[in-house]
Amino acid sequence: MKVLFGDLLRQYKKYKKEFDGIVSGVFAKGNFILGENLSKFETNFADYLGVKYAVGVGSGTEALFLALKALNIKNGDEVITVANTAVPTVSAVDFSGATPVFVDIEEDSYNINPDLIESRITSRTKAIIPVHLYGNPCNMDKIMQITQKYNLRVIEDCAQAHGAEFKGKEAGTFGDFGAFSFYPSKNLGANGDAGMLVTDNEELAGKIRLLRNYGFEGRYNSIIRGYNSRLDEIQAALLDFKLTKLDEWNSRRKQIADRYMNELDGLPVILPSFSYENNHVFHLFVIRVAQRDKFMEFLLNEGISTIIHYPIPIHLQPAYKYLNYKKGDLPVTEKLCEEIISLPIFPDLKDKEVEYVIKTVKNFFN
Repeated sequence: MKVLFGDLLRQYKKYKKEFDGIVSGVFAKGNFILGENLSKFETNFADYLGVKYAVGVGSGTEALFLALKALNIKNGDEVITVANTAVPTVSAVDFSGATPVFVDIEEDSYNINPDLIESRITSRTKAIIPVHLYGNPCNMDKIMQITQKYNLRVIEDCAQAHGAEFKGKEAGTFGDFGAFSFYPSKNLGANGDAGMLVTDNEELAGKIRLLRNYGFEGRYNSIIRGYNSRLDEIQAALLDFKLTKLDEWNSRRKQIADRYMNELDGLPVILPSFSYENNHVFHLFVIRVAQRDKFMEFLLNEGISTIIHYPIPIHLQPAYKYLNYKKGDLPVTEKLCEEIISLPIFPDLKDKEVEYVIKTVKNFFN
C-alpha cells in the first residue's frame, strides 16, 4: 500500500461540484480583487474566531510582515521568536528590517519556552512572535504576562493553528494580531497563496487595509507607503466555503491523532505532548525517534511518505549566519530537530491507511 503524506486531489474530487460552482460564480461576476467574496470571508472568519476584524492578505508570510509594519517595527528593533519554525516566520522579521532573536523551546510542547523569554529581552526588543507549532497552542497566559510587563507587541503565528484553542480561547486572539496562512495544505487551505490578519483593534485593522493595497485611501490616493498583498476573490470564495468544513476536518485530524496516540503508545517513540484543556488541531502529527533516518527510510520502502518539520533550525541555516548563532546555542531545539518526524495526517486519510501506518511503525520496532 502507498500512503501519501498529503493528497489535496482527494479534497477536490470530494467537493468538485462545489469548487467548480464557486469559481464559475466569481468569473460570472467579473470582479477578482477586493470584492464581495473577500468581505464576506473576512466577516465570517472574524466571527469564527470571535474577533472584531479580519483582513485578507496575500500569504501568511505577508500577514506577519504587514503586522510588523503596522506596529512600526523597524531597523534596529528586535523581535523574539523561535528557530524551530518554517523559515517564513523569520523571513517576515527580516523583511521588516528588525533582527530576529531566538528563544529555545519546551521539550514537551515544541513551543517557545516562556521561562526563557525574559533573559532575551533588551532595550531594543519591541515584539514577540509566538508560533503555535503543529496546531498546538503556546502557553499564552505566561507570554501575555511577560509582554504586558515589558510593554511588548504580540503577533501570533497561527499558520498551523486554525481552530486551535488555549484554555477555550482561539489561537490568534490574544495578541495585537493573529497571522494566518491559507497555504493549500493548512487545516484551512486555499487553492493557492492566501493569508489573513485578525485583531480587535480598529486602528490596526484600518492600517493593514491600507498597507495591503499601496496605502490607497480611495482610488490612486496613497496616504502611506504600502504594498501589494491582497487575498483575491477566487481564493476568498473557496475559503469561505471551506470554513464551513473546518471543524469537521479538525475533528477528523484529532480522530486520526487519537488512533496514533493509542496504538503507538508503549513503543520506543516519543509521542506528542499536549494539555487536554487546550484544543490541539493536529496540523501535523510529530513523533520523536532515536533512529530517525533509518526509521524514515523503512517507512518509505513500505510505501509511507513522511516529512521532517523542520530538519535544520533557522539559527543554523546559511541565510541567517549574519545573526551569529552557533551550534549549541539552542540545545533543545537542536536536539529535537535530529529526532522529529511527521506521520501522515489529513482529513481525507482513510482508516485503512491509518491502520497501515500504525502496523508499519510497529513492524519497524519488532
